[in-house]
Amino acid sequence: MEEFSKTFSVPIAFLLSYLVGSLPFGYIIGRVNGIDIRRHGSGNIGATNVLRTLGRRWGYLCFLLDFLKGLAPVLASYLLSRRFAPDSLDAIRAAALAGTFSGHVWTIFLGFKGGKGVATAAGAISAISPLSMGASLLVWMAVFSISRFVSLSSIVASVALPAAYFLAAKFAGGEFSPLLFSVFTAISVLSIIKHRSNIARLANGTEMRFGRKEEK
Repeated sequence: MEEFSKTFSVPIAFLLSYLVGSLPFGYIIGRVNGIDIRRHGSGNIGATNVLRTLGRRWGYLCFLLDFLKGLAPVLASYLLSRRFAPDSLDAIRAAALAGTFSGHVWTIFLGFKGGKGVATAAGAISAISPLSMGASLLVWMAVFSISRFVSLSSIVASVALPAAYFLAAKFAGGEFSPLLFSVFTAISVLSIIKHRSNIARLANGTEMRFGRKEEK
């Protein structure tokens, strides 16, 4: 156990989580359907573009797989570190969260060009703070129901995430880790940066709304 505790370090947690996060499920789903998803729609390998290009069944499957590849490494890191390295619990979870998110955004399998990381981040954060993730999801749903913009909903939910984590700890008895808060904030900022092209289209009025026509 002591040996495992030394071996299961923060760098290893990050590396293993990065490899899992790098699995480009949107690209794989596109290939299964005979296309390169990067050459269709927005060119993104995420669930929204898969849904718009290939339909709801494939889009929902892509979201689920991207969500799980965020959830699984962080949950596994939590369970293992809690058992074998409790003194490094927050550091290992933070490394797993950063690793799986980075893997999706900069996947090694596609020349370090990936997706925006929303579904993967949602899965990873759900393994750490379900309450924060639930609050961010409610924000996403509220913005989407009003605007019908997936991008705007994701941006606002990303902004809300660090605040939700802080408020959950302060008023709902949730945990608060300065390290995890810092990683949540960094992921929020990176997610907004990854949406910069969407922000430009929102500003000039050319961003595509998610309507019935896309929900084939």
